[in-house]
Amino acid sequence: MSEQELPRIAMVIVAHPDDAEFGCAGSVAAWAREGWEIYFVICTDASGGGADEATDVGPAARKQITDTRKAEQREAARILGVKDVIFLDRPDGLLQPTIDLRRDLVRLMRRYRPTRVLCQSPERTWKPAYPIGRHHPDHLAAGEATIAALYPACQNPWDFPELLDEGLAPHKVRELYVMGAPEINHAVDISATLDAKIAALAAHVSQLGPRMPELEPRLRAWAAETGKAHEMAAAEVFHRTENG
Repeated sequence: MSEQELPRIAMVIVAHPDDAEFGCAGSVAAWAREGWEIYFVICTDASGGGADEATDVGPAARKQITDTRKAEQREAARILGVKDVIFLDRPDGLLQPTIDLRRDLVRLMRRYRPTRVLCQSPERTWKPAYPIGRHHPDHLAAGEATIAALYPACQNPWDFPELLDEGLAPHKVRELYVMGAPEINHAVDISATLDAKIAALAAHVSQLGPRMPELEPRLRAWAAETGKAHEMAAAEVFHRTENG
């Protein structure tokens, strides 16, 4: 099957709500406008996203945070043109690249059969001024589990044979995009979708509401600076590799 004939289906796999909006929302919106069918997979339940000064961190408080952040993520996805959001509900802050998580991701890849998968980096970047917050252990775990699921498990019938019993045949993902990777080799022009990225981030009111007036100009400046290096007005960058 030629590149032009491959299904325009993409899957974005991240640890938390708002991870995709920060890392790839402009690209996602651009792809959606090009006719791509896009799915978001959120690995955790987002229950650790409350206030830093909180003293009540019990089950009821965590459920309220989970419900709020899921609703915000669905609204952000709607703004970007994402078809659906899938939550795996692993405990926030405790994500590990386990075999169970790998199996769940293989199951989703085989069910939805994406041509393109985008994930977080499983490796830290030690560049000057690179924020430590981008090295959240859940992000690293989500990236490691995604890449292990993509190759070879998703395309190998001998991995997770129980999925064959579920009617899920092996599937070969053709492209992998990694955000926040130590090595960058690909830029996506988000000049026409930067406003959508900002609007999607603003949908995460519980996390970013008071910060958006300060955050928006910084995001626009970052996108412009990133784009300048690639002769674009605004860009997001990734490490892109093909699974030939």
